[in-house]
Amino acid sequence: MAEDWEQGGFGLYIHWPFCAAKCPYCDFNSHVSRSIDHSAWRKGYLAELRRAAHETKGRVLRSVFFGGGTPSLMDPDVVADIMSEIYRLWPTANDLETTLEANPSSVEAGRFAAFRQAGINRISMGVQALNDEDLRRLGRIHTVGEARTAFDVARATFDRVSFDLIYGRQKQTLDDWKIELKQALNMAIDHLSLYQLTIEQGTAFGDRYNAGKLAGLPSDDLGADMYEVTQDICGEAGMPSYEVSNHARDGAQSRHNLVYWRYGDYVGIGPGAHGRLTIDGQRTATECFSNPKRWLEAALGGETEKPRERLAREDQASELLLMGLRLKEGIDPKRFFNLSGRNIDQNAINELIDLDLLNAQKDRIIVSNQGFMILNAVLRRLLEA
Repeated sequence: MAEDWEQGGFGLYIHWPFCAAKCPYCDFNSHVSRSIDHSAWRKGYLAELRRAAHETKGRVLRSVFFGGGTPSLMDPDVVADIMSEIYRLWPTANDLETTLEANPSSVEAGRFAAFRQAGINRISMGVQALNDEDLRRLGRIHTVGEARTAFDVARATFDRVSFDLIYGRQKQTLDDWKIELKQALNMAIDHLSLYQLTIEQGTAFGDRYNAGKLAGLPSDDLGADMYEVTQDICGEAGMPSYEVSNHARDGAQSRHNLVYWRYGDYVGIGPGAHGRLTIDGQRTATECFSNPKRWLEAALGGETEKPRERLAREDQASELLLMGLRLKEGIDPKRFFNLSGRNIDQNAINELIDLDLLNAQKDRIIVSNQGFMILNAVLRRLLEA
């Protein structure tokens, strides 16, 4: 019988931890460094790829994702060597998706051409706002003009380009967001990631918020209206959501992120990278050391991961719910049963159906459009049952 992870597929995430500047809302493992030894990082990544391939020999790789940080700051030759090693180590899907995240401030035509030559076939660009004042508030070091120029370069170089926007920003009105979203859709090729601003503890925005110095954030009602408008406008433009915050034209969904949301297996390589791996029938959670210096030293000479956590079947079922119900396709309740040995609580399902927050079919459980607006509450009710 096929193992559970095969229903989601197999992917590879590579974390580049360096940025030109640290954004005040960002809680990712990113660092600013004056000097980076790209040759040493090449050796570290290649060593870790070989270790991971030994554990996952013969698996068909569906996607590769260079995240960060700002991977577009990587030496394209390093990316090329990593991609060459990946092809040597794993069989790959015929339509292997290879994504690299980029910031507009680190883009130039020659650099993008070099990344394409290295084997990258999809770019995910962190635009974040189409308003210079808001870009400054978000701590971004590019302008709207630079973002549009970078996007044009990406569009001329790659067939598949996605970009991110953040809404629910300080002092942003509903009309402001409608105008900006329509501008974004006029630019978009096949994919948009549209995130509502969240204030994370441990970030500069978190500190300002705690001190009462982050004025102009939207009310819950305005945030809900912005989410609803986003669904309507994107749907009318032929880019409906397939996940809570992600929109795509038909067939252009992020294959890598679908590995996560469909609860597949993925290798996480690089400082702070997480993974899920099923070895000898046991799914484990992996996490690499987050400090870049420590990770690199370990990659060159030993073990880069913290002790692995063996995931109990019930924990796997919970993760399936948390990830799969983010998708408009929902989850198969039989898969939950196969993992946990029990059915999802029918009383909780019926309650959420009565509230128009959930739809249940014979082979799918799907969060409704209304339910997506309060997804955390829906998930909490199902997990508590």
